[in-house]
Order: sequence, then structure tokens, then C-alpha cells
Amino acid sequence: MRSAVAFLVLSAAAIVAAWAWLGTAVPMPPSPYAAGETLPCISYAPFRGSQNPWMPESVTAAQIDEDLGRLKAVTSCVRTYSIDHGLDLIPEIAKRHGMTVMQGLWLSSRPDLSREQIEGAVALALRFPDVIRAIVVGNEVLLRGEMSAGQLSSVIREVKGRVGAIPVTYADVWEFWLRNRDLANQVDFITVHILPYWEDFPIPVSNAAAHLDAIRKQVGEAFPGRDILIGETGWPSAGRMREGARPSPADQARFLHEVLTLAKRQNYRINVIEAFDQPWKRQLEGTVGGHWGLFDDANRAAKFQWGEAVSNHPFWRWQAGGGIVLACVIFAAAFAAIRKTATNPTPSVWAGVGAIAAISGTMAGWAAVNVPLESLFVGGWIRSLAWAGLAILCPIVGAAALVSGRPAAGFAEIIARRWRSDPLAFAFGAVFLLVAVLAMHAALGLVFDPRYRDFPFAALTAALAPFVAVRLLVPGGKGVRPAAETAAAGMLGLCTLYILFNESFANWQSVWFCAGLAVLTACLLRVRAARG
Repeated sequence: MRSAVAFLVLSAAAIVAAWAWLGTAVPMPPSPYAAGETLPCISYAPFRGSQNPWMPESVTAAQIDEDLGRLKAVTSCVRTYSIDHGLDLIPEIAKRHGMTVMQGLWLSSRPDLSREQIEGAVALALRFPDVIRAIVVGNEVLLRGEMSAGQLSSVIREVKGRVGAIPVTYADVWEFWLRNRDLANQVDFITVHILPYWEDFPIPVSNAAAHLDAIRKQVGEAFPGRDILIGETGWPSAGRMREGARPSPADQARFLHEVLTLAKRQNYRINVIEAFDQPWKRQLEGTVGGHWGLFDDANRAAKFQWGEAVSNHPFWRWQAGGGIVLACVIFAAAFAAIRKTATNPTPSVWAGVGAIAAISGTMAGWAAVNVPLESLFVGGWIRSLAWAGLAILCPIVGAAALVSGRPAAGFAEIIARRWRSDPLAFAFGAVFLLVAVLAMHAALGLVFDPRYRDFPFAALTAALAPFVAVRLLVPGGKGVRPAAETAAAGMLGLCTLYILFNESFANWQSVWFCAGLAVLTACLLRVRAARG
């Protein structure tokens, strides 16, 4: 009993220490702005929650009015991308708030829809010439391959001829300006997008501001004497890593502090993407697509304050408290199993229970907080909730199995539903089977469609801890290696090698997840079953 209590206390202390470290606020550079100064301009879309550009309904004037009321405290200018779904109301409402608009019109491969955008944007420019400071004719239409440079030039010339003195530009990633240099002759100024996270070779946040500066100079050398606007730059606050580029609140804040300071010092024109998180973008870009805002979607609250330290886990005390509760439940499950089986665990077994509680009590909270961030549509919610559920359930069942000396039942026994012979071993084997299935699903996704997929490293770690403890402390059975477990191990092993080298060793989320897959593979290969 003393050993059990001692290891429970140690596991609780480890959970608190881990979360205190994870939640430590990261210091930021000084604010790029003095009192009263604001951002030069910021991309804005009013969609909230489930609203999106494909829905037939429009956003309301009240939404836009509320948003611009918040934004005027941080900027005097917003950049838009379209006139659909009520976005054509923005110039009128911006005028009431004393703001200006970089009015966008969305060009695509659909000539009829592009014509509606052109006519609508021109009408707005003529109606609000004192509000609309520029017209952005198309956004990354060359990158998407939906128009040729010649077709785009024709549209730009038409719009310029109809809006009088209002400047006209086109916006695209910097590489496509360098590939289509003649296009610069059609616009009043050049609008380039520089997004270090999305580069073909992703840039870590530590080098991101320097990278933007280098690209800005490269574009300037390609178009000497021309006015250049950095039309999009920013950093995501959540989502999967791309090589060494990590989305997080602290990295987002650091990038914006450094870039805006650089822009002010070197007199860059710059527009930040974006004002509010846009959940609908997760359909196109995964979790990371919905988290580029300076303000969150649900509460429309600022994610950080200029010049102040930023925590990547601001609610770490609640997560630590939840982890301690889970640790207590894990030890309670172990005590319940002892009373039922009349076993007398050794201190090493209690140490194993403590390790399960410490690891799972830390990782389960991390997995749970990722559920609403990473879930989209019914399938995504089911998958995320299944991972979070296993991160909690596996340690509880595993602790009971460990103190009872029960290895997990094999996959064949689970499928054959032979639970009456040993319900605890059956339950432990069932959750092991579910972990293997979810891990294979995640691994195959990261092999065949990896760009926008997240790494469920926290949930996998929490779920695996009890199986590792049982494999180390409970004598394994003798017999043959089962075919199902062997096949699963082989597939996971191959996936692990591919993911590890495809994502690079700079991506610690990938390395962590692959380490979990390697441990799961080893656990699968150690399973033995009687012949027949």
C-alpha cells in the first residue's frame, strides 16, 4: 500500500511538473508599435463557425459591423477577397468605422462567376472611392492554374479602365510573379504573398523573418523601382508541423512581432493574414488552415497582446488537474483489480502503474484539447474522439491488467469474442486492437495523403504506455507469432520509415509519432498465441 501511495504522489508531481513546463509563457520581443499605432492592413473575412464561401446564405451586416468595431482598434484597413455572401457590405460598414478597404474580386476558371465579381467590384469602387484604396484583381489564380497570364492581364486592363484613379493590383505568391514578369506592366503596384510556413521548403519561425526579408529583396531586384506590397504574410497558431515550421500561439506571436518590426524599420508595405480564424479553411488545408487569425473564431478574442509573453498551453493548470484525476482513476482501477484477484503486486509493478499514470495523465490532456481543433465533419469527430477515448481508457484497463498479471488477448481471440475465459484480458486486448487500427489509419494517411494530416502523437503515447508496461513487467506467453499482429507490425514498420524520412527529422511531431509507431510495432511482434 505504501508503495502504491508513493508512486501515486510521484505520478501526480510528474504531471504537474510536465504541464508547468509545457505551459511556461514564451517571452516576446518588444511591441513593434508605439501607443496609438496600428497594423497597416489585415485580411478579413466575416465567416463564423460553420459559415463558408460555399453556403447559399449570406453573412449579416451585424456580423461585419461587430467585427470591424473590434478591428478598428488594431488597424485602419482591411483586405477582402470577394464580393459574395454579403462581403459587398464591407465598404459601406468600413466607412462608418473610419476604415479603408483593399477590395478583392475573386477570379476563377468560371467566366460567368468572374464577370459577376468584376462588375460588382467596379460598382463598389465607383460608389465608395473614398473608402476603397485599391482593387485586387484576382488572388492566386495563376497559382491555382485557373487562368493564363494573358487572360488575367486582359481583366486587369479592363478594371483599370473603369475605376478611374483607384490603384489596381494582382496578388499571388512570389514565385509566380517571378515567372510572369510581364504582368507587372499591367498593375499599379505588385502584391506578393510570402508565407514561410507554406514554402516548398518550410522555414522555421527562427528564420522566418529573415526569409521574408530575403524574398522581398529578391522581388525588388526583379522589379526595380516598382512599389511592392507584401499582400499576405502570417503564421498559424495550431496544426501540424511542416519540417521545422511549427504552428503554435507563441510561434505566431513571435513571427508577427519580428516581421512587423522589420517592416516598420525598412518601410515595407505589409498586409497580415488574417483577422479572425476561419474554420471553413480546414476543408482545404487541414487543421492549420483554420488558425491563421489574430483573433479566434468562437470568442473573437485576441490570441496575444503585443510585447507580452505567450503560452502555448494557457490552460495548463486545468489540464494538469485533469491529469491528476486520471492518475487517481488509474490507481483506483488497479486497487479494484487487486481486490478481485487477491494478487499482491511488487513495488516494480506499482512503479509501472505510476509510470502509466504519469505518462497518460500528461498526454491525455494534450490529446483532449486537440479534439475540437483537429475535428471536421462526422468522420473527423469520430476519429478524434476515439483517439481521446483510448488515451483515457487504455491506461485504466491497462493498470488493472498489470497488477493482475494479465497480458492482452490476441486479435484472433477478440474477433472470435472469447471474452468469457478472461474478461480483463479480453478488454485489454480489445483496446489494443482499437489502438492498432487507429494507428494504421493515421499511418497510411500520412503515407498516401500527408500534406494536411495531423500527427496524433499525444493520444498514441497515452494509449501505448500501459501496453509497454505490461510487456516489460508481465511474463509473455509462449507459442507462435499470430498472423494478424505480424501483418499489422510489418505494415506499421514500413509506414514508420516512410513517414520519418518524408517529413524530415526537423519535424519533432513526426519523429514523436513515428517513435510511437515503432513501439507499437515492437509490442505487436512480441504477441504470442497457442497454435490453433
